Amino acid sequence: MATLTYREALRQGLIEEIERDESVFLMGEDIGRYQGTFRVTQGLFEQFRQKRVLDTPISEPGIVGIAIGAAMVGCRPVVEMMTMSFSILAMDQIINHAAKIHYMSGGQFKVPLVIRGPGGAANQLSAQHSHSLEGWYAHVPGLKVVAPSTTEDVYGMIKTAIRDDNPVIFTENPGLYGIKGEIPTDQSFTVPFGKAAVRKEGTDISLIGYSRMAHVCMEVAEELDKDGIDAEVIDVRSLLPLDTETIYNSVKKTNRALVMYEDWRSGGFGAEIVARIQEDCFDYLDAPVGRIGGLNVPMPYARNLELLCIPNKEVGLAKAREVLG
Repeated sequence: MATLTYREALRQGLIEEIERDESVFLMGEDIGRYQGTFRVTQGLFEQFRQKRVLDTPISEPGIVGIAIGAAMVGCRPVVEMMTMSFSILAMDQIINHAAKIHYMSGGQFKVPLVIRGPGGAANQLSAQHSHSLEGWYAHVPGLKVVAPSTTEDVYGMIKTAIRDDNPVIFTENPGLYGIKGEIPTDQSFTVPFGKAAVRKEGTDISLIGYSRMAHVCMEVAEELDKDGIDAEVIDVRSLLPLDTETIYNSVKKTNRALVMYEDWRSGGFGAEIVARIQEDCFDYLDAPVGRIGGLNVPMPYARNLELLCIPNKEVGLAKAREVLG
């Protein structure tokens, strides 16, 4: 095992896939000579040069459109969005083309495309650079949507994403880039989509989250442990496809659930998880399912206000105790 940061693990996965498959290439704004805004692609331009690491003009619709065409003729492009907020500019290409071409061509074309980048609040990047859009994309048939929370998962899931024949939205919370963890030295290691991870087993309440909120769920669980409450933590990590079996099994065991997500609370993906639990596990519930999302406001620039908009341990702990009665 090797200990790397989340950023380094992601980079290592990209390097290994470029070396493994000559059809893989990277493209995006400032990913080459500048080495990426969040330094995920640091050193890759020097290593692979411009045939595999392409700096593009500032045109998200153009970048994604070119990548779709390349994917249709046999390449496996990985597009970096400087921030996933900017993917809004390419919505037509992503939703009307990448997600639908395989279906509308009767299976004649595949679109093995990865669109990756930081999604969620960073540190004072304000309203236009702090969106958590994974719920938007998980609404769209034809896409796969993942949000890894650990170094091992980001390493294994970027490999799975690149090898998948479907378009994948791969979102990385900026707050995770600096965390450290171990990754396997076996380059054949991958993490499958559609399989949630049980980060901590428990019997009293299920804490369910993904991306950075999986870590917040662990913090809440640790605080509850001090009160003798045994919480189970589920890291969803794959939104589309969604592993309801692992979630349901947890809820059926604990009989209580709290879902946390950084996306805006109204209409966020966590609301979908809550709805499925209450539809399919109602007879097992001893209390209504709790839900915590980001505040329904544009993200403020001021750091103290920004922190108020993002779910944290204190908010999660209070809600968990409410669900527990």
